[in-house]
Order: sequence, then structure tokens, then C-alpha cells
Amino acid sequence: MSKQQKISLFLLRVVLGWMFFYAGITKVLNPDWTAAGYLKGAKAFTGFYGWLADAGVSPLVDFANEWGLTLLGVSLVLGALVRLSSVLGMLLMVLYYLPLGFPMPNTHAYIVDEHIIYIAALFALFAWRAGRSWGLDRLLARNPKLNQLG
Repeated sequence: MSKQQKISLFLLRVVLGWMFFYAGITKVLNPDWTAAGYLKGAKAFTGFYGWLADAGVSPLVDFANEWGLTLLGVSLVLGALVRLSSVLGMLLMVLYYLPLGFPMPNTHAYIVDEHIIYIAALFALFAWRAGRSWGLDRLLARNPKLNQLG
């Protein structure tokens, strides 16, 4: 891989990581934040998302969302376990995308919105093992048990 490619992957990884970290930590630090409103506003898969918004399930969903975003961001910024966190991040983005409605997830998008862009970027980080370019995955790759995660 060329130096420019490594720099590009590094920058993509860090800026995405910062964005996810900030989105998560602001939720963690706000005791009033909940995903219930977003979930209740689902236009598709309303039964599933309504169940997630239920008072008995919502605290678990909020916790997973807050800390999932935060830890995804930390993982990407540090370049640690990037392949694993990229897959989990793609899953999270699919869960964000599905309730928006297909084929127009918002008034300014037809099929592709920011969630699809994030999925594509996370897939690129996964496929190119971006954590090995100036990240901790370079060190983790030396451990046979952790090699596939980074």
C-alpha cells in the first residue's frame, strides 16, 4: 500500500472515529437522552422498532446505542480491533437506516443517505484493515488470536 493510501485510510478512520465517539459520548453524558422518540417514529418495521422503544427494553437499547457509538469511535481513533468494530458499526448503521422508510429515508435522499455512506466507509476500513495503518491493530496482529479482529 502506498503512503498516500495509508494516509487516506488513517484520516478516514480517525475522522469517522471522532464523529462516532462524539455522537456517543454526548448521549452518555446526557442523562435525559433516549432513543425512544426515534424508535417510535419508525416508518418501516414498526413492530420491531416499537418493541425496542418499549419501556422495558428501551434502557437496554439506550445503553447499547450510547456505548456502542462511543466505543466504536474509540476503536477507530486508536486503530484497535477495527475489523470487529467496523462490522458492529455497519450493523448499527443498518439498524438506524431501516426505520427511516424505503426508498426515501429522508426528503433529500433516494435510497442512499448518510447511513449508507457510513456503512460503505466502515466496509472500506474493514476490507483494507485500516487499523494496521498507524493504529494499534498493527501490534495486535502479532497475536494469532487477535489477528483476524484487527
